[in-house]
Order: sequence, then C-alpha cells, then structure tokens
Amino acid sequence: MRIIGGKYKGRIFRPNKKFKARPTTDIAKEGLFNILENRYEFSNKTMLDLFSGTGSIGYEFISRGCVDATLVESDFNHYRFILDVLERLKIENVRTFRSDVFKFIKMCPQKFNFIFADPPFYFNNFSDIPDAILNADILAEDGLFIIEHPKEFQFATHKYFKEIRNYGKVNFSFFEK
Repeated sequence: MRIIGGKYKGRIFRPNKKFKARPTTDIAKEGLFNILENRYEFSNKTMLDLFSGTGSIGYEFISRGCVDATLVESDFNHYRFILDVLERLKIENVRTFRSDVFKFIKMCPQKFNFIFADPPFYFNNFSDIPDAILNADILAEDGLFIIEHPKEFQFATHKYFKEIRNYGKVNFSFFEK
C-alpha cells in the first residue's frame, strides 16, 4: 500500500499476513483522486472513511489537505494497523473508531464533506449501503458520497446517483444530495 499524492506521497506501508482487507489499487486511487482534485478544494473539507480496511483512502484525503478525517473499521487487526500508520506518519487530525459502520452512522453527530465507503465485496446487504449512509444525515450540504464496489452492483437508478467510474475490477459510484 502506498500513498499516491500530497504531503505523504510515496510513503509505503505493508499490512501483515493477518490482514483480510482488499486495499484499493494504486491505479484506482490515482484515477479517483485525479477526478476529486479537479473538482474540489480539500483544504477546508472533512471526510469519513467507512469500512476503512488499511485506511489508505483516509490517508490520501489527509495527505491532500483535508482538515479532518474520521476512519471507521470493525476488524481489530485492521484498526491496529491504521493506528500504527497514523503514529508512524505523526498524523494528528484523524480520529479512528473501532465500530460497526451502521451503529456509528446512527450515532454520529458530525456532517462530512466527503464520505467514502469500501465495504467487503461479499457484504450481505451491499446494495442497501447508499440508502443507509444518505439517510443518516451525515453528508454535508454539497457533499459527496463515494462507494467502491464490484461491477455486479449498479446504482444508476438511485435518486442521488451522479456517475460511475471504472478502473479494472474497481468501480466508484458517486452520489450527491
């Protein structure tokens, strides 16, 4: 895993063998952030990374200047990995929660400019995730929700769907309220 751009560009971290997550590929991250950097100014934005896994998407947002990031991960080994990376990078503007994503979003008092979700592709209620997040009232006005998903899931008929981008086996669907 490597940070693609910004302040921490080029930093590499390797999860141990106990790690079960599927990190977003460098090509997919680069494509996603090329889009985002052309559309948004990060310096006054907050972000929420759900199903954080390695935390790589959160690191990318922070590296590019987001003022604050919140990472939510339920797996203990993944959570510990995120804390270790944050400590090595000396990043202080990231909060990390070891929690079930759906419990977290129900109790979260904050709104975020960017929300990114990368649930496991085998997740039981995968197609329900956009509604759960968009109905939780945690996306700021003019905010952007992005879900990473396999091609088997299509969200084009969702009322808040805006576009999809494909990078090999990785798909990003964008939603705005």
